[in-house]
Amino acid sequence: MADARIPKTGMNAVSGLGLKIFSDDEIETIHYATLEVLHEVGIKVESEKALEIFHGGGALIEKMNGYGIVKFPSYLVEDCIRCAPRTITWYGRDPANDFKVEPHRVGFSTFGECIQLIDPYTRELRSPTKKDLADATRVCDYLDEIAVVERAVGSLDQYSESQSLHNFQAMATNTTKHIFLGFNNGESAKRIIEMAAACVGGMENLRQRPIVTAFVCPTSPLELVHTCTDVIIECASSGIGVSPVSMVLSGATAPATLAGSLITHNAEVLSAIVLTQLTRKGTPCTYASCSTIMDLRFAGPAIGTPEYGIISAGLTRIAQYYQLPCWVGGGNSDSKLPDAQAAYEAGLTTTISALAGANIIYGAGCLESGLTFDFGKLIMDCEEIKMIRHTLKGIAITDYQMALDVIKEVGPGGEYITHQHTYDNMKKMSRSNLFDRRKRDAWLEKTGGKNLTERAYDEVKHILKSHRPLPLPDGAAESMRSIIEEYESELTARRN
Repeated sequence: MADARIPKTGMNAVSGLGLKIFSDDEIETIHYATLEVLHEVGIKVESEKALEIFHGGGALIEKMNGYGIVKFPSYLVEDCIRCAPRTITWYGRDPANDFKVEPHRVGFSTFGECIQLIDPYTRELRSPTKKDLADATRVCDYLDEIAVVERAVGSLDQYSESQSLHNFQAMATNTTKHIFLGFNNGESAKRIIEMAAACVGGMENLRQRPIVTAFVCPTSPLELVHTCTDVIIECASSGIGVSPVSMVLSGATAPATLAGSLITHNAEVLSAIVLTQLTRKGTPCTYASCSTIMDLRFAGPAIGTPEYGIISAGLTRIAQYYQLPCWVGGGNSDSKLPDAQAAYEAGLTTTISALAGANIIYGAGCLESGLTFDFGKLIMDCEEIKMIRHTLKGIAITDYQMALDVIKEVGPGGEYITHQHTYDNMKKMSRSNLFDRRKRDAWLEKTGGKNLTERAYDEVKHILKSHRPLPLPDGAAESMRSIIEEYESELTARRN
């Protein structure tokens, strides 16, 4: 899907709808408060190698037993933010699926690595397999509404230590869009990079057009653990972009106020960006979020809430202030089924994030607070995404759009249905595939009276049966398989 097909939100604008959640003064207040936290409170860092990199860049290190507290001078943070590229391209294996990341250009993806799914054939809840990830990726490859592909579920039938390699193999084989996934640790990162190189004809080609971005997860509150820093260092050294995704829970791992949560989140993400840029200046960084509120009544995260959308919009504004690409939540639900609750919650949070101008809004297909993936919901979410993308265009005010000449020509009591102007513009109006606008008799004849959910599952089956992604280059499948087998042999030898 070429990026030209993805609309931009309008901000203070010539055309298009948009949402500006903070004033310029407010966003600067958040920035300076974050710098204060990074300088006076600091970030806990486990890795000695990361501590050395931070120290070499000018950070202050307080050594503790087994870790260090890193405190950041303001100039260091701001210098590293400026080193990160302002606009980047998320490259696809097929250049037609490249996504040029520009301010307010909005795309969509799925939630990441759900640990259970609703089987599209039996409708039973079960643990996902590598094949399920391959199927979900293939459906995402088919859907124009999905701009880049996140791992919808994990390959939970594989070794946990090598699961991230199996995830990449399943995804790279079934999509030509850019891939986002967690690399797990530094060793896995090294091998996934080798696998990605095999898919594009070598390491030099991968450096020129990296087809994968690594998620790295700071631990709230204010901590960078070994696995996070190791992946950052490995990816930055190899020219692979990183996406620090903080998972702040307001009221649990951050203050029980949204502003305090945003500052905590921002400090964690910026600390990861500083490490990335100190490792290799110019490494692409995508500012990401999985932050929300803790519903203290049930001791769990809530992602179908207004706060989830508001936090995502706020963090989008912060990323825009830093002129960084951003990836935030929207379209998720706390419902256990693809029902009315799921639709209402997904529609609310997706729309808020889209109006804020996030580059990627992830959450399509997600249920149960991020635990469950549902193929049917993915299809229905994409129908809603079509409507949201159309909404973002707003109303253009031009001589042609105002159509004064047509109004004068038709005059009082006339009709527009047969006018050429109508034929020229009717295909530009919103359309849907599954959302039905027919009269009841025609709906019954076309669908047999099936509801939207049933028709969505039918569409999933059709896609899985008929869609075949562009094949991998010769030898790539064998290379990936060999890398996985070699790594698993090493892991087995260590255990024994």
